[in-house]
Amino acid sequence: MKLAWILWLANILPQPVADPLCLTATIYLEARDQSEAGQRAVAEVALRRTESGLWGTTVCETVLAHKQFAPTIIHPGHRLKNADAWRTAAKIAFASQYEWRLPAAQRREIVPGASHFAAHDLVDPAWANQPVAVIGDHSFYRVIRLAP
Repeated sequence: MKLAWILWLANILPQPVADPLCLTATIYLEARDQSEAGQRAVAEVALRRTESGLWGTTVCETVLAHKQFAPTIIHPGHRLKNADAWRTAAKIAFASQYEWRLPAAQRREIVPGASHFAAHDLVDPAWANQPVAVIGDHSFYRVIRLAP
């Protein structure tokens, strides 16, 4: 299936039904080749940003904010070919959203406080000054001044 189809579907589905689809696409595109912990960490960053409200009030708004996550960076014609990775990403997306509904003190966070991440072999962002964790080939950061 093409990314454009996923984005179209997310656009026509009502909220909150669209959110797991947007989160699944983000996990798949950002971390399908990472461990489950790495994929959960990517989901956690997206959910933490949504909770902040700075990038949007829904998961879809947050992950589709201009050039913040892979769904807005990767060409819409990109084909999502790995069905097993998609199923894993979906499982993690649903589980992560369930976990995020718990009170903050009860969540089992992978990257506490992390609001950003980067594939450390691709970029060296200027805002990367408060490292939280390195999982696979992603570095996760707490950014003091959250801003879209």
